[in-house]
Amino acid sequence: MSQTAIQEIRPWEQPFWRPARGKAGVLFYLVLIHVLAVIGLILFPLPSVRVLGFTLLFTALGGFGTTVCYHRMLAHRTLKLNKVVEHLLVFCAMFNGSGAPASWVAYHRHHHSRTDTPEDISSPKQGGFWWAHLRWLYQSAPADTKRWCPELTTGAYKYWEYAQVPVILLSLVCGLALGWQGFFWLGAIRLLYSLHGQCLVNSLTHLGHAENGDCSKNIWWLGPFQLTAWGENWHKNHHSNAGSARLGLRWWQTDIGWYFIYALEAVGLASNVKRPRAR
Repeated sequence: MSQTAIQEIRPWEQPFWRPARGKAGVLFYLVLIHVLAVIGLILFPLPSVRVLGFTLLFTALGGFGTTVCYHRMLAHRTLKLNKVVEHLLVFCAMFNGSGAPASWVAYHRHHHSRTDTPEDISSPKQGGFWWAHLRWLYQSAPADTKRWCPELTTGAYKYWEYAQVPVILLSLVCGLALGWQGFFWLGAIRLLYSLHGQCLVNSLTHLGHAENGDCSKNIWWLGPFQLTAWGENWHKNHHSNAGSARLGLRWWQTDIGWYFIYALEAVGLASNVKRPRAR
């Protein structure tokens, strides 16, 4: 096997500080929000009720965008959304740091097709916890969108790729409308919280015992920290029933995204909602 092929299969063996080609901007963004968040927590450890309220609201909207639109709808086609609702949720997901829909979906479909094998780009089984949690974001090869989600590379979805940088810049500075406290909390602190909330699904929920090579597991206590993405913590459920829009398969498994989908379906804004397979 050539050295190039080895690098493609084992990118986690690179020094942690070296980004993949074309990913230097991602590394800069990650460093930036970590640094700004630390500064913000030192200067303003306790935000005002108003600032905290807006921070939680923006985080919640971003959670709906990622779990309902990016994950359940675009990646797995488990429902259809009204186009206005869909693109509002795309904006919310991008505003929360999830990136353009095509790259997110391409990475996720790749992950499902190669789960916890050496070809899986975000498995802790191969690269360890920190690779799966954060390093893959800037050290894996750019998403092959034409292979994994060609339907998201044209039309309005193409527009979102061009809008990615302006949207994240707006997300970083929008809090200035509420002063410097708002700048840090609505910007970097919110983005950092959302980042690690999503990353824990890649890392922590794939530290289970392998079943047919799949190490996914459910982690009940992770859910409340995910706010409206509560439901993504039932990750073993998802891998065993990826064609379902519902991730919490038991009555006691809270799934905020599913409740949101159910409400949208009730008022005609969601359709073709796929339920779990009968057991």
